[in-house]
This record gives sequence, C-alpha cells and structure tokens, in this order.
Amino acid sequence: MATRHLVRTVILQSLYEWDFYGRTTDITQVLERNLAEFAPGIDEPEFAWKILKGIAENLDEIDARIKKTAPDWPIEKIAIIDRNILRVGLYELLFADKNEVPPKVAINEAIEMAKNYGGPNSSRFINGVLGTVFREAFPEEAARPKENRNAQEN
Repeated sequence: MATRHLVRTVILQSLYEWDFYGRTTDITQVLERNLAEFAPGIDEPEFAWKILKGIAENLDEIDARIKKTAPDWPIEKIAIIDRNILRVGLYELLFADKNEVPPKVAINEAIEMAKNYGGPNSSRFINGVLGTVFREAFPEEAARPKENRNAQEN
C-alpha cells in the first residue's frame, strides 16, 4: 500500500473513532496512536498531520458543503464511515495544495476508501458528492473533454 494511501486510511480510522465517540476524544492523540500502531515508520508523517489539521480547521465549511451537496441526507444520518471519507476527500479537493494532491487524485482516493470500507452504495454516493463539488469548484476543468484533461495530467 502506498504511503499516502496508508496515511489517508489511518486518518479515516482516526476520524471514525473521534466521530463515533461524539468528538469527545482528542483527535491528535487518536491519530498519534493509530499512526504508531498501523503505520510505524511511514515516510511522510507530516502529510498525515497536514490533512488532519486542515480537516479540523475547515470542518464547519466541509460539513456545510456536504449538507449543501447532499441535501436529502442530513449529515448526522450519513454513515460515519461515509461522512468521514467525504471529509478527507473534500479537504483534499478544496483546501489541499493542488500540485501536491490534484483534484482527480483526491476524488479517486476517496472512492477507493469507500469501496474498501463503506457499504455497497458508498462509492457511488462519495463519487456523486465529490463530482458535484468538483464541477462547482473547478467548472473550467470539469468542462474540458476528458481526453484533454488526461493529456494535461500526464
């Protein structure tokens, strides 16, 4: 498993635990413990802390975007795993350095986590929400024909 994919998985696990316990635990301690247990000696631990800090600093805006994009699903009714996959994906899509994490990578990583850890319809739900946000946030890139987008990314 690639380092960044592993990091995202450990962040997801940490966010899940934090959310499951009603956000009463210290998320930094949860991530620190999970990194030590599930990703000891990873190459880029700072990547994990950057994502966690970014999600924490932008949580209200991220959750508002989820509510706006999936209005038929109150955020507290979205499965905990799906809600936190969306948080990771939306943070990377909207707030991360696009040179470090291109939008397409953010979406693909979130979909892969949904396939691996979510329910049978999770990946479609995650793809729908992130795809809608992508089209809203990057209309010029989303409007380009797919073959042109692929050529520019390679």
